[in-house]
Amino acid sequence: MTGIWLTVIIVGIATVGLKAAGSLVLGGREPSQRFAQGIAYLAPTLLAALIATQVFASRQTLVVDSRVFGLAVGALALLLRVPTLLAVVIAALATALLRAFT
Repeated sequence: MTGIWLTVIIVGIATVGLKAAGSLVLGGREPSQRFAQGIAYLAPTLLAALIATQVFASRQTLVVDSRVFGLAVGALALLLRVPTLLAVVIAALATALLRAFT
């Protein structure tokens, strides 16, 4: 088993454990408004961190390459209200085309 799969399994187990712990701790009560807002910001924050590390990092170095161009094209597509799946395809195509021609 590779380190990546081990990490995926550990994160999966931790996710299930956190979800179960939330139910056990709250015991059916509604969380406070401030706590609920904080939880709502966790997923977008983690997604942004994942995108940043996948786009700007290569092993231990900071890189700016075709992935940054693809991210910018995808962000522009989303700003133009293109459906999310189509924006991802457009970003991937932009990245692939830039790699093919450079």
